Amino acid sequence: CTLAIPFPMDRYSCFSPCCINWICHGCGLAAQKRGMLDCPFCRTTYPNNHADTMAMLQVRVEKKDPEAISSLGETLFQEKDNRRAVKMWAEAADLGSITALANLGV
Repeated sequence: CTLAIPFPMDRYSCFSPCCINWICHGCGLAAQKRGMLDCPFCRTTYPNNHADTMAMLQVRVEKKDPEAISSLGETLFQEKDNRRAVKMWAEAADLGSITALANLGV
């Protein structure tokens, strides 16, 4: 859909690591009602564990996707690897990620 997701986004949507999109809960529910249990945007099967999620994210990082790099930075920050998180956010910010700029405090 093209409706704006209200803030806080993590309350009304979920992050899809396969295509680096926020999917509103309404779109996810509509897809499930139609029998589709995969990602509504890219039709990829959702990962079952953290390792699979990180592998999907790494594929997007290798393609220099700024939002994927920023998301990897957030994951590293949560894992207390602040030095690498800041490095990822700086790279994502150079590629144009507004989220990374906000995380850096710029």
